[in-house]
Amino acid sequence: MEKSTVCEIIQQFYPSATVVNLKITETRIIAEIQNAAPNEAATTEIKNALQEIAPNLKLSLIFTEEKNVNIGVQQIEKWHIIGVKKIIGVASGKGGVGKSTTAVNLALALANLGKRTALVDADIYGPSIPTMLGYEGEPFTSTDGRHFTPFLNHGIQSVSVGSMIDRNTPLIWRGSKACGAIEQLLTQTAWDNVDVMVLDMPPGTGDILITLSQRVAFDGIVIVSTPQDIALIDAVKGVNMFKKIGTPILGIVENMSYFICPHCGEKSDIFGHEGAKQTAEKMGETFLGAIPLEMSIRANADNGTPIVAAEPDSPHTAAYEEIAKKIIQRIG
Repeated sequence: MEKSTVCEIIQQFYPSATVVNLKITETRIIAEIQNAAPNEAATTEIKNALQEIAPNLKLSLIFTEEKNVNIGVQQIEKWHIIGVKKIIGVASGKGGVGKSTTAVNLALALANLGKRTALVDADIYGPSIPTMLGYEGEPFTSTDGRHFTPFLNHGIQSVSVGSMIDRNTPLIWRGSKACGAIEQLLTQTAWDNVDVMVLDMPPGTGDILITLSQRVAFDGIVIVSTPQDIALIDAVKGVNMFKKIGTPILGIVENMSYFICPHCGEKSDIFGHEGAKQTAEKMGETFLGAIPLEMSIRANADNGTPIVAAEPDSPHTAAYEEIAKKIIQRIG
């Protein structure tokens, strides 16, 4: 049992905690925790997660006086991802805001701007990248028997947890097992000289997202939201979570920003007007840009030809490329 694994599991359920002392013997795990108050439910979840890995070890958690410190992410070893220079995450406070569609089109836009780009589908409970990039149902291959060969569609390298399972099979995995699958995708894929990797992250602010934030050396996170108030509330939570963990925020994208009627040309703010832009300004974050609610964006994604690949000269592609330019400026 690695100490880093124990720290990771503890901080999944006590995200504000700092593990200051950790001892692992033949029979017991003893961890001293600061900056967190005891929570019976969280402790039970930790015990359950550890028992899956080491069923013979008992757990003792010692909570000492809280101190005003940040989450101890520096204590957790980062995953070693070979062949990748920069990594950005695409996240959302809630599902249903078009996060994955944004991630795939941003990856393609980065490639259009001359970056060797990779896309990893880490949305473990709703993997959709194989459908959007046109390789759904295709199995993984390997040239050396040790590493996955990434799919190469529309000029970008890509892998997805969706290629590990049947599309109709529900995933009933605890956080530790789900994170193990994502780690395998990231570290056991033969990435070929990637300038920018785009990581499509699970929605929300749960334990898998926290683990990814702690174990992946992100150069920044892009938050996707609609202008709707209820979506923006969750987007703010997402921004604050990443700040607390110490992960840099690249900015906020307003998806489904407006709708232009194809018949009369009238513009309608179906989900509100500039809500994400105003929220970014209030929080002191960068507003990266707005993407309209457009049927062709949805249809092309469903057909395995995202809008940036299918209509390279469209205004929608131009919008994604403008956002990609701002991201490149931020990460260098």
